[in-house]
Amino acid sequence: MNKLINSLWPGESHPLGATWDGEGVNFALFSEHAEKVELCLFDAKGRREVARIELKEQTDLVWHGYLPEARPGLLYGYRVHGPYDPQRGDRFNPHKLLLDPYAKSIIGPLRWSDAHFGYRLTSSREDLSYDRRDNAYGMPKSQVIDPAFTWGDDRRPKTPWHDTVIYELHVKGLTALQPKLPPWLRGTYAGLATAPVIEHLQRLGVTTVELMPVHTAVNDRYLAQQGLHNYWGYNSIGYFAPDMRYVANGGVSEFKTMVKTLHSAGIEVILDVVYNHTAEGNHLGPTLCFRGIDNAAYYRLAENPRYYIDYTGCGNTLNMMHPRVLQLIMDSLRYWALEMHVDGFRFDLASALARELHEVDRLGAFFDIIHQDPVLSQVKLIAEPWDLGEGGYQVGNFPVGWTEWNGKYRDAVRSYWKGEGGLIGELAYRLTGSSDLYERSGRRPYASINFVTAHDGFTLEDLVSYNEKHNEANGEDNRDGENHNLSWNCGTEGPTEDPAIKALRARQKRNLLATLLLSQGVPMLLAGDELGRSQQGNNNAYCQDNEISWMSWVLRPEDEELLAFVAQLIRIRKAHPLFRRRKFFVGKRGIGKRDIAWLNPNGREMSEEEWQHTFARCLGVYLAGGALDEQDAQGRRLTDDDFVLLLNAHHEPIPFTLPTAAWDTPWERLIDTADPTPGAATPRYEAASTYPLEARALVLLTARNPERHA
Repeated sequence: MNKLINSLWPGESHPLGATWDGEGVNFALFSEHAEKVELCLFDAKGRREVARIELKEQTDLVWHGYLPEARPGLLYGYRVHGPYDPQRGDRFNPHKLLLDPYAKSIIGPLRWSDAHFGYRLTSSREDLSYDRRDNAYGMPKSQVIDPAFTWGDDRRPKTPWHDTVIYELHVKGLTALQPKLPPWLRGTYAGLATAPVIEHLQRLGVTTVELMPVHTAVNDRYLAQQGLHNYWGYNSIGYFAPDMRYVANGGVSEFKTMVKTLHSAGIEVILDVVYNHTAEGNHLGPTLCFRGIDNAAYYRLAENPRYYIDYTGCGNTLNMMHPRVLQLIMDSLRYWALEMHVDGFRFDLASALARELHEVDRLGAFFDIIHQDPVLSQVKLIAEPWDLGEGGYQVGNFPVGWTEWNGKYRDAVRSYWKGEGGLIGELAYRLTGSSDLYERSGRRPYASINFVTAHDGFTLEDLVSYNEKHNEANGEDNRDGENHNLSWNCGTEGPTEDPAIKALRARQKRNLLATLLLSQGVPMLLAGDELGRSQQGNNNAYCQDNEISWMSWVLRPEDEELLAFVAQLIRIRKAHPLFRRRKFFVGKRGIGKRDIAWLNPNGREMSEEEWQHTFARCLGVYLAGGALDEQDAQGRRLTDDDFVLLLNAHHEPIPFTLPTAAWDTPWERLIDTADPTPGAATPRYEAASTYPLEARALVLLTARNPERHA
């Protein structure tokens, strides 16, 4: 180790982080206001600091040095010297070991103690003084890696947006209870890449998995004190390092192997990323990385710089107005796209990233940089288009090139199937790709990521089983979580053995899933919804790293039926371009346009007056396959069968008169959520005949196009 200390070379200021070049390691750390930076080296177990080396070279505010004898596997951290003056925004404290913001691997858990806090409380919580306790023993350590990996002929699936079906999952939650996996693979990246899991994804028919956060995160202290865990992982501290909680035995390479294996199965990988805030919390939070490296550069500070501007509800907001913070995020995104081969990103609380002063600016620097970047402009970009600040709800306002979680879709579909009247106009927009939100800015139907459930909120099973949240297990007296769930328990709260209620709940799940998968836009399924997964009414299970959140693979007959139903819907969607349009409908609500027509139960086109009826709960949609007006990848004109979609959220049956198909062929029933397991014979109905549309049911019928089936 003395040899390492004595052989420090000046090194280079680029790239940032610890870079192994085959002979040694270059270390580079940005800090605009630091006065001194020390590189700390640790033994192989990370318990003992064995060397402390001052990086004396500084170029363009980057402190750097090169150790020719250093090797991959070396554990390290930084101590950064400078003024401790919270009133001016400075919080330097060399007694705190800090993670490298560019660390590619972070080893070891965070062991909580008061030593992690850069202040010491004195007479009051606002009277904070400099803390001299050393926190190194309890800190995770940054690790030098060898990035070499044999990607072979790995090819991104490059599934077009209009063909995409997303499956949102938690790496551990999906596999923790998978009985076909050996225990050491459950809950890991390696487990996600095994045959039983991939076979399930392929049987279902999804094209893309969206992983909940896998950047290195830490468990909140107050959760640890209660014996709970930040299971979701929206508490990031390392934007380049995959979280080692999900590693079986392969380190960074295990994540790469997972991506390569999923790609081989034709499945894309999207990461849920949290660049809006970090795990360091508010002004009373711990000093783990950014706060101690350069607090005033990395965070948005309030008018009184002791405090943080908080658009996220998590205590702090990263300072997107600083060029080095923008660089950090862009470097992180490029690293995951180029080195880890991921296919895209879903940005948590993306509105916070767009704030240049206090307003959300959809043409801000963040978007400008991504759009001109030759790598990032070509991957899939999904915004969660809101944050918790004023004006943060920005559904429909993100730029071309971005897709969005469509919260208006979720709310409209939930409200409609709950039985609320007067929503058919709103529902019509959501079924057809939300042209009211996206068309005026030049975007396409696939700008809308449609979802009914997501990790945040009720599962599908709980959406039809609970009127109220039941979050007592979170230890906050049921005060946490959303109160406005737009859910309906179908007559009793929670589990029941009443056969009528169970049947109604099963039908409601089919209604919601069928609506989702037959809508224009990109459908997103929450993992486990296809199997009736319940969180026991918990709609904020972020801290439940247990059976409440994990997916059960022990399937009841009704679970098998639901899985088969969802797989059938996805097959229909994939087989028919009419449900995967790249352009908005021309007809919308108008009369005389043949690509779409809206029908009342008498089989006639809806009048303007009928759209306004507050009691209306029934709607028909005629989709003309011959008027598709789109081309395939080879420029050939696409055509499809005709379809009629009937929706009835009323509590009574409504006979529905069927229209005449363009091909003058009979209507064949494909889906009826009131009759999920029809016999082998496909029922047929002539034009102008009456379909017995049951209460709270969705029906899909098709008239075959003779040219398409010749």
